Amino acid sequence: MIYIGLTGWGDHDDLYEGTRPQDKLRTYSSHFPVVEVDSSFYAIQPVRNYEKWIRETPSSFQFVVKAYQGMTGHQRGAIPFQSKEEMFEAFRESVEPLVRENRLAMVLCQFPPWFDCRKENVQYIRYVKAQLQALPVALEFRHQSWFTPDMKEKTVTFMKEEQWIHSICDEPQAGTGSVPIVLEATDDEKTLIRFHGRNYYGWRDPGDGNWRDVRYLYNYNDEELGEWVERVRRLETSTKDIYVVFNNNSGGDAAGNAKRFQAMLGIEYEGLAPRQLTLFDE
Repeated sequence: MIYIGLTGWGDHDDLYEGTRPQDKLRTYSSHFPVVEVDSSFYAIQPVRNYEKWIRETPSSFQFVVKAYQGMTGHQRGAIPFQSKEEMFEAFRESVEPLVRENRLAMVLCQFPPWFDCRKENVQYIRYVKAQLQALPVALEFRHQSWFTPDMKEKTVTFMKEEQWIHSICDEPQAGTGSVPIVLEATDDEKTLIRFHGRNYYGWRDPGDGNWRDVRYLYNYNDEELGEWVERVRRLETSTKDIYVVFNNNSGGDAAGNAKRFQAMLGIEYEGLAPRQLTLFDE
């Protein structure tokens, strides 16, 4: 099965004409079967939020939950917990409603661009895996050193041995703070693909504070999406379920690209939330 969705549900204006802000997730789930929760990166979400999101979506709808930034080393300074163990425990407890209702696709652990390939970082990855216990967990690197020609196969083998789902990236090749496309499934059950766009000049932080607004400014064309149709078909031979999320939304292109990719793959989803009819729908 191929599940296509977007990162977050708040910003995709072309999906929400006439939709109240509080109804956006319900409307989103009438278009896509999966979403990536990005608010969990900035703060561990209260249990009540996940319970609310479960109520607002069909029983087949799934969530990819991005790991809290303190867990992956993005957060500068002290974490707002007494210990790392307390932080991970809080995160595990927060996603329990998704686990209980079989709505958790995976936890995405995306490590920062400065998290390079060295022994202490390998040990920390093992620590994170142990702390997340039996949860399905995906691993995404942002430092090129993990996938250099002499390290790529070792990294893939490590991920297989440690039971990590591979988060495969499509992103601009903009130096050491980006990774190439590594088309390898490391888990028999699940693989994640994240489309970040190919905005080479917007990928790096120029120091003026505006990079977050342009990093994901990119609109995939049919040729580029067509290349991924072939790649997904190849991945289907080695992994049961493939989750695809489009993150290229600085210019509002993610939803349109996701819809187009779905059409190119010939997918029609069942079990989505019913569409809200407008005045002029027949």
